[in-house]
Amino acid sequence: MPIRMAEQKPCVAPLSEEGSSLLGALGKNDIRDLAESSYRDIKEWIDLQEKRGKAMSEKDKLSQSPYTTEISKKVTDFIVPRPPNRPKPRLQKLERAFSLDEKQWRRRFKASQESLTDPNDTGSSSGSLPDTTTVLYSTSHLPDDHSHDSLASEPSTSSLGSSYPAAVESTSSRLSPNPPTSDVASDFPRNAMTSLAKPQLGEVKPVKPLPQMELNIASRALRTANRIDPDYMDYKHCSQHKVLRQSSSLSDTRLHNSMVCNQCSNESMKSTCSLLTPLRSKDVRNRSYLEGSLLASGALLGADELDRYFPDRRLGVFIVTWNMQGRKELPESLDDLMLPSDDDFVQDMYIIGVQEGCPDRREWEIRLQETLGPHYVLLHSSGHGVLYISIFIRRDLIWFCSEVEFATVTTRMVSQIKTKGALAASFTFFGTSFLFINSHFTSGDGKVSERILDYKKIIEGLQLPRNIPDTNPYRSNPMDVTSRFDEVFWFGDFNFRLNKDRPGVNTILQTKLERDMSRLLQYDQLLKSMQNGSIFKGFEEAEIQFLPTYKFDIGCDAYDTTSKQRTPSYTDRVVYKSRHKGDIRVMKYASCSLMKTSDHRPVFGLFDVRIRPGRDNIPLAAGQFDRELYLLGIKRRSSRELQKRQAVKNQKNSTVCTVS
Repeated sequence: MPIRMAEQKPCVAPLSEEGSSLLGALGKNDIRDLAESSYRDIKEWIDLQEKRGKAMSEKDKLSQSPYTTEISKKVTDFIVPRPPNRPKPRLQKLERAFSLDEKQWRRRFKASQESLTDPNDTGSSSGSLPDTTTVLYSTSHLPDDHSHDSLASEPSTSSLGSSYPAAVESTSSRLSPNPPTSDVASDFPRNAMTSLAKPQLGEVKPVKPLPQMELNIASRALRTANRIDPDYMDYKHCSQHKVLRQSSSLSDTRLHNSMVCNQCSNESMKSTCSLLTPLRSKDVRNRSYLEGSLLASGALLGADELDRYFPDRRLGVFIVTWNMQGRKELPESLDDLMLPSDDDFVQDMYIIGVQEGCPDRREWEIRLQETLGPHYVLLHSSGHGVLYISIFIRRDLIWFCSEVEFATVTTRMVSQIKTKGALAASFTFFGTSFLFINSHFTSGDGKVSERILDYKKIIEGLQLPRNIPDTNPYRSNPMDVTSRFDEVFWFGDFNFRLNKDRPGVNTILQTKLERDMSRLLQYDQLLKSMQNGSIFKGFEEAEIQFLPTYKFDIGCDAYDTTSKQRTPSYTDRVVYKSRHKGDIRVMKYASCSLMKTSDHRPVFGLFDVRIRPGRDNIPLAAGQFDRELYLLGIKRRSSRELQKRQAVKNQKNSTVCTVS
């Protein structure tokens, strides 16, 4: 029958390896004689030291003061050790533990350790791996003030099994050849004694990567709402580079911040009928969609709604200007112009300005809708003679636009001839007002002053805005339409030329210019006029790194080979102006050399524009767009794709193999 260690109260320190081996070699009587002999020697030495101390204290008592005598007495009492109590004879109980076969308990102890370590690492049903460094620490290596109490409350059997006695386990741990050090064992608290006999299981690593967790309740709806066609994967991978609109689009931040997102609330918030972001009825009651709430929480055009769609508050604007020379034939494809191959993503807004446009303006707009696809809608289109302007916007952003207003100015002496002048369109997006001006100035190499007069007539004649409130009336000038808007883009055929003869320009063009056009631009009339402040005051233009866009022979890349031998020039330009410095950043400014149906090459600019929250009291467009054009463009887009597939199929079927 095993002996409970709780009944023992040993007063001697645990034996070392040498002591344990010596203890096994000695018999019962030898051990008792050895203990009594050691006790007598210690007792005699202590008595001798006590006698010497008393003799010294009596000798010095006459020469010391009372104060010194008291201190000496305390020191004497401290340095004289007290004799230890005679150990009680408990050898009868220890004999039963020591009489166990050493090989037997060592084998059991080793077997118990091996049972804690699964050789196939599958010992845990929960998938956890055992920690091989776990050791069963004995109470003999713990602090003395913890060992007896904890052993007294320990059950008779360990967690290894009922067949393994607790006394044998404790004794074997004390006599183990490699016991754990006392400083390691002292790190374990007193209440953790019962857990020392249990294995500490390590963390298991999954065989394959776990699926990504959804961080918010709107993630599934977010991915679905922003899912687009495979041929225009515009916002799918933008989050790898920067924080994009899709990361927070369609997610109500106020809803998330005030809601406890646990599993129960997630399930209750998910709609079974829609994948859109769930809205609480209380939030809908507090919202004012069409009136009031100056930048307040819940405003349709306020900061919360703006941050949902544009966390960085930057809008991508794509502007195209092209003098089409009035030709009826349109390019077979506009992809190279509207969707450049070196651009990874499409933009939020497309503004296309045309001078001397094709006779069928509706066909031109259908072609634009077909090119941009179903993700864009025509917000506004207007014309002034042969000047056209078209504004396309992503279909999920039309709710944040005001009504679009437009105005025209004719710069010719005869107002009925509408080939020269300007066509402008303006609207407010969230709290930022935009003005887009498409113009065609007077032509001629030396008519710089006439072109400057056209500019002044346009900025004074355009009466915008009319019904939309000015976002900053204190900085507006009634004589300058460009001062009444936050962001202004002016583009078109300005007809400014190079003050250089044709042979001189040809000589420069024959050199390898690459992207440095400074040798040509030093003769540019527009740059000189802007530098002296006679035109486009406050406007800027991006660096020109492309060849002159005028004048080409139709269908080829050769400049004018007719008898007139017109000088190649930068007539087609895009300039911009902002009320706040740094609001507009130029991302790209180039020309499209693949459009060869006109004597002009199109010029386009990609801009990153800062937008601000606004009021809800502006006249909203309320989602209006050209529905008929949208359907025609989508239908033609799908039919064109079917025609391409059929043509490829017919080409494969018509192939004839001949054997000679």
